[in-house]
Amino acid sequence: MRGTLMAIGMGDWPMADTREDQHKLLDALSRPLRDLRISLTDRCNFRCPYCMPIDQFGPNHPFLQRDELLTTQELARTARLLVELGVEKIRLTGGEPLLRKEIVDIVGAIREIKGVQDIALTTNGSLLTPARAKALADAGLHRVTVSLDALQPHIFARMNGVGFPVQRVLKAVDAALAAGLTPVKVNVVVRRGWNESEVVPIAERFRGTGVIVRFIEYMDVGTSNGWRLEDVVPAEEILRAIGEVHPLEAVPPRVPGEVATRYRYLDGMGEIGVIHSVSHPFCGGCTRLRLTADGELYTCLFATSGKPLRPLLRSGASDDEVREFLADLWRRRRDAYSALRTQETKRMGKVEMSRVGG
Repeated sequence: MRGTLMAIGMGDWPMADTREDQHKLLDALSRPLRDLRISLTDRCNFRCPYCMPIDQFGPNHPFLQRDELLTTQELARTARLLVELGVEKIRLTGGEPLLRKEIVDIVGAIREIKGVQDIALTTNGSLLTPARAKALADAGLHRVTVSLDALQPHIFARMNGVGFPVQRVLKAVDAALAAGLTPVKVNVVVRRGWNESEVVPIAERFRGTGVIVRFIEYMDVGTSNGWRLEDVVPAEEILRAIGEVHPLEAVPPRVPGEVATRYRYLDGMGEIGVIHSVSHPFCGGCTRLRLTADGELYTCLFATSGKPLRPLLRSGASDDEVREFLADLWRRRRDAYSALRTQETKRMGKVEMSRVGG
């Protein structure tokens, strides 16, 4: 497999700034603001053990109430001001974002913002019917990423925690393709002892279909999933397993700060990606800001606390005041958790993935 070691190191700290970045809002480590991830809800109908384990998120879990959620107008206003500060790409996440009833209106409101180049959605696929996919595409959604951790029904049922059938998620992938929400991506979180046997079958299932599979190292997000380093299947092991069957070569990132390291099949049957936050951190190229459903801003997926925005939005603050609040937050940002990961930081109380959307 050619190029593996070279590509794995592409995200290592530090990453040199481009000339274009010199004109953008930069954080304390000279990283520009380009990407906004908006969590639309903290609720989900799955109980994946790496995100919302059922023993921690049971029927009595205190989820957010309706009046605590940012409204469509508040979300759109925040997105507009962040676009003015440099954001180009917006991803809608959750929880499960399709549980948010007004999601089509939210997509439509974001589409109207001048300067937004890409609107994407990450979903577990359970509610992505052909009609829903078409409505989202018509509203302005560009792309969809579907989480799919296994093809074997019994493994998938265990991975989603509620016994949801894998065939319905595969139909959601088809619905996204039919609606033109492309390139459709499939995210696979690989956890030792759970689904590493599914890596090659999943890669083969989507070879030649135009769907891009991204294999993600099991990460220590939050504190509820019982993460252990020995449960991580490193990206190099994933690539080796696929490359022994279908030879791969590394390809350069499409844009600076791209999360996944890309590979293509030598026979031209498409590409895959690996997200290796644990084995080869890419903090130096991170350009992402996260907004929770209730208006907390997080500058790192592994942050211990966020900055409340909702009180400011509901206090009558002007656009200039909100914009400066957002800019100041980014200028002060120094997060580099994955690059600094130690035994001590692993024990820190971190925000749960279901709040910040991964």
